Amino acid sequence: MKLTNVKLPGLGAIIVLTFCSFGAYAAESQDAAPINKDQVEGRVDEAKGKVKEATGVILDDKKMQVEGNAQKNIGKVQKGYGDLKQDIKKGN
Repeated sequence: MKLTNVKLPGLGAIIVLTFCSFGAYAAESQDAAPINKDQVEGRVDEAKGKVKEATGVILDDKKMQVEGNAQKNIGKVQKGYGDLKQDIKKGN
């Protein structure tokens, strides 16, 4: 269906429903415990490692590929440590 075929009241309803669903999601997400520093840093390092590893593959640079893989795995470990800390704090 093309956007031009949608009547204005229908489009308005879609926009309103979309914003309402964002509000409901935001209310649900506030109930969850915030993520801790180790989880954030772990995810960032994991993403950096993935990018570095992919760049090494594209450039055919084995050293960069290995460094990226190592950084990615270190990030996974740190993220897991942060997850464990959060589980212990929540009492699970």
